[in-house]
Amino acid sequence: MAREIRLAGRRIRLPDDHRLRIGLGLGLIGGGILGFLPVLGFWMIPLGVLVLSQDVPAVRRLRRRVQVWWERRRRRG
Repeated sequence: MAREIRLAGRRIRLPDDHRLRIGLGLGLIGGGILGFLPVLGFWMIPLGVLVLSQDVPAVRRLRRRVQVWWERRRRRG
């Protein structure tokens, strides 16, 4: 089964192996922490969290809470 995330109306395919997905997510977060350097950016942190949410239940719950909060906020305004 191919894993993918949907972001801004686009589908981004992820590796099938959960170890690669976790490594990719941690790498994105680690690179995002160094966002003050050229090429790397703070945009990598939320993307890494999104990738990690595929395999880590605690991160999945956090992502879902933020998603529900965002939808409620968007509907109000």
